[in-house]
Amino acid sequence: MAPSRPAAPDELRPLQEFGNSARFLYDEDDLTGPDAAARWLAAHDLGEFTPDPAELERLVRFRETLRDHLDGLDVTDALNEFATGTGPRWSADGPALVSARSGVDGLIARLLDALFRAEVTGRARRLKPCRAPECRWLFYDRSPAGNSVWCTMDICGARHKMRTYRSRH
Repeated sequence: MAPSRPAAPDELRPLQEFGNSARFLYDEDDLTGPDAAARWLAAHDLGEFTPDPAELERLVRFRETLRDHLDGLDVTDALNEFATGTGPRWSADGPALVSARSGVDGLIARLLDALFRAEVTGRARRLKPCRAPECRWLFYDRSPAGNSVWCTMDICGARHKMRTYRSRH
């Protein structure tokens, strides 16, 4: 079951969908094997290819790097490693765009390009992972102040509030 927030805008939707290929709260991961990953990627219009085990591991590492980056962690070195020869590069001066390939590298390049463009326009700061460590679902924060931290108050927010309440009593 996915949280009930509306999807991210079109230019950020591929990032959100790829980042949400795992639903840790429900112990589900769509990138567990090459065939399952190929079906999931095709169903989400992210590519028509079957990754080999090494490529699949690279996709999972990229997904978690993406979530960490959107969570504000410094993963510059990891982003640059993924971007080597495939997409944008990060530097102290900001991101810069380079060329792309096909297959796993092409998918990562397209996602890095979307991330690059979202950072330039400032929209990336609205795409966030849920603050609940057992969830980390990516959601688009449409609140006026841009300060939402939970994918949904019905599940993760309520659990946090209950934990806080119980710790005080």
